[in-house]
Amino acid sequence: MSRRSSFAVALALFALSTYGIEAQQQAQAGPVIQSGGAVFAVEPTFKTPLDLEYKVAFEVATTPDAADQLNVTFNSVARFINMHAQAGVPREHIRTAIVVHGPAAWDLLNDAAYQEHTGGANPNTALLQELMAAGTKVILCGQTAASRGVPTDRLAEGVDVALSAMTAFVILQENGYRVNPW
Repeated sequence: MSRRSSFAVALALFALSTYGIEAQQQAQAGPVIQSGGAVFAVEPTFKTPLDLEYKVAFEVATTPDAADQLNVTFNSVARFINMHAQAGVPREHIRTAIVVHGPAAWDLLNDAAYQEHTGGANPNTALLQELMAAGTKVILCGQTAASRGVPTDRLAEGVDVALSAMTAFVILQENGYRVNPW
């Protein structure tokens, strides 16, 4: 292959690769949660019923590798709320709960306590506050708090403490919440 042909092939491949990049849609913040949970607008063929009540409980047991990173499951809850609201589900039909246990318990500390524990600001504070303001229940496993020494009097405002994560899930399921499988 000549040098000119090789250049033409490389140019064509570059053009094709940039076409895919330019064609990608950008995720949008909101319409409910602005500090996280960006979603894509889609036209699903598997319809999303607008009259269904979406009551979902999310389990959060892991924390990011670095203390300055947002907990991805908190962001997933924001995405769940935003994508359904964006799809036209009435806000009163979207109910979420977060049940936290294990190492993720530290992600629920208020800013001062998180600063003392990690040496930096809690990257989850704004998102947690916005989620709770939108009606999300945030529940910490009391057994985790006791076994790990997480000070329950220094949690972010609005976080509840349950007897255990297991107990919280039983109560939430009894109240019609479905547990998100991931």
